[in-house]
Amino acid sequence: MEAWEIRDWFADYLEACNRHDLDALRELIDPGVRRAHLPGGVDAWVADLAMLFAAFPDWQWKRIQLVVEDDRIAAHLRASGTSLTRRHVNVAEFGIFRVAKGRVVEYSGTADYAELVERG
Repeated sequence: MEAWEIRDWFADYLEACNRHDLDALRELIDPGVRRAHLPGGVDAWVADLAMLFAAFPDWQWKRIQLVVEDDRIAAHLRASGTSLTRRHVNVAEFGIFRVAKGRVVEYSGTADYAELVERG
């Protein structure tokens, strides 16, 4: 994929995240995706997001900065939402995504949704 295609791909990925569209996300994440310090596989990734969306029904991400080099994306995001207990959370996220054939195959980043849900 060319750099502009990867940027467009990430816009689609972020849009699916903000719609909380887990089916669309499954199409954008490789079944065998590897995640640093987190369980691998698309099922684990989608389960983590489902847990986050259940705890923060209005959760949204905003792209702050995006750098594309070859098949990798470095993303700085701002994420926020309000928990069911009415606690508002606003966090910075940084992630490195490797994309192959239109799907995330590797991810490393600062997102720790289990901790957010636990504190929510």
